[in-house]
Amino acid sequence: MTTLEGLHAPGFSLPNESGDVVSLQDFAGKKYVVLYFYPKDATPGCTTQACDFRDAYEDFSELNAVVLGVSPDGETSHTKFIGKHGLPFSLLVDENHEVAERYDVWKLKKNFGKEYMGIERSTFLIDPTGTVVKEWRKVKVKGHIEEALATLGQLTKS
Repeated sequence: MTTLEGLHAPGFSLPNESGDVVSLQDFAGKKYVVLYFYPKDATPGCTTQACDFRDAYEDFSELNAVVLGVSPDGETSHTKFIGKHGLPFSLLVDENHEVAERYDVWKLKKNFGKEYMGIERSTFLIDPTGTVVKEWRKVKVKGHIEEALATLGQLTKS
């Protein structure tokens, strides 16, 4: 597994739930980006994770960070997911998993004896210079948001 920490984050331009294109470059020199990859809208773990980010959204904003979720789901699915759970951040459409592959989170997974390719839940903290300053791979949802906030808080103090 390749680590991206300390490296320039792979760039991307992806449509969000409204069809607007969001690029990493949009935030260069301005904000930290909390880029989280998740397997699928409206599944239990992904819903919990999205709602945890929602509930801490003001804390991330106060630390000069924008939250962006990425999954292979389409615009319609993202729009429903955002509406149902009141998510205040954009979800990006990576249907061809090109960006997931650049971040090395498109992995062979196993579930109930079946093998398939899918997103390995991961989060990347990218600073305003475009450098990955922290990555979390194989994320366990419980406690993850607190850890990400603590890391961001330390970075913004220094």
